Amino acid sequence: MAIYSINDLEKLCGIKAHTLRIWEKRYNIIVPKRTDTNIRYYLDDDLQKVLNIAFLNRNGYKISKIAKLSDEEILATVAQHTEVDATFDDKMDALIFAMLELNEFKFNKLLDHTIAEKGFEATMNELIYPFMDKLSMMWMAGSIKGAHENFVASVIRRKTIIAIDQYASDYDPSAPKFILYLPEGESHELSLLFLHFLLKKLGVNVVNLGSHVSVVDVLEGEKLCKADFIFTLFNNSFSETPLQPYIDELSRHTDCQILVSGYQTVAQNIKETYNVKVLAGMSDVKQYAQKVVSTKLSATTSKKKAS
Repeated sequence: MAIYSINDLEKLCGIKAHTLRIWEKRYNIIVPKRTDTNIRYYLDDDLQKVLNIAFLNRNGYKISKIAKLSDEEILATVAQHTEVDATFDDKMDALIFAMLELNEFKFNKLLDHTIAEKGFEATMNELIYPFMDKLSMMWMAGSIKGAHENFVASVIRRKTIIAIDQYASDYDPSAPKFILYLPEGESHELSLLFLHFLLKKLGVNVVNLGSHVSVVDVLEGEKLCKADFIFTLFNNSFSETPLQPYIDELSRHTDCQILVSGYQTVAQNIKETYNVKVLAGMSDVKQYAQKVVSTKLSATTSKKKAS
């Protein structure tokens, strides 16, 4: 069971600590526990209740009205407002509520509606990534468990694969070819899958080797499919060992353009060479791929005109 300070509640719920103290004193909405030295602290049930109250308050309910509701009535009222036609902030809250309950039906319904309305890419950028950032805060605070994290990752992974499969039959032999992989010890599969989607959407041919791939297998794959580019990322891998020797080893054995990204490439100040390029984030990777595709198309058009 996690323990929260009032400042933790402020970060997780978006309600100022000063306001929470007023709500406690004036309306007795939440009653903090106290240590032997009289310091306030809160438990998981308190966090859940404050999340619900903050949600209703943002949706126009006066705190004096919320204070008169029972816990069951608060939950029922929140449920009425967390439907698929909600605003962005409401959808974020609704996803959190569905996650806390491990309610896959509601989580899927919210995502599917947003994808249908905005498209998969916009849903990822505008809803999923901000949601994942919020989850990181909740994870550090101890308010979500491994089951919550695995639940979310599983659902988003499935949605991303479905989005990729929409382009499964698109293959242009003249288009650039990317090999994607995650090195041994790296676990950010969702980022790799989203990049797979973005590249396919751009018209790039993609070979995704998946997770925990050795250098030997990467080089073998590159030769088999005659790839133009190799992409990988390093976030939690190589956190305790130097990354540069790994990249140098990969670089020495191929003339293929190697693209690397992730926290460790920045933290360890990885050096670029003739066939190694460091990209700061997903937007830079996408821009680079767009440039590659544009250059390839221009070259193909020029060749056709010349003939």
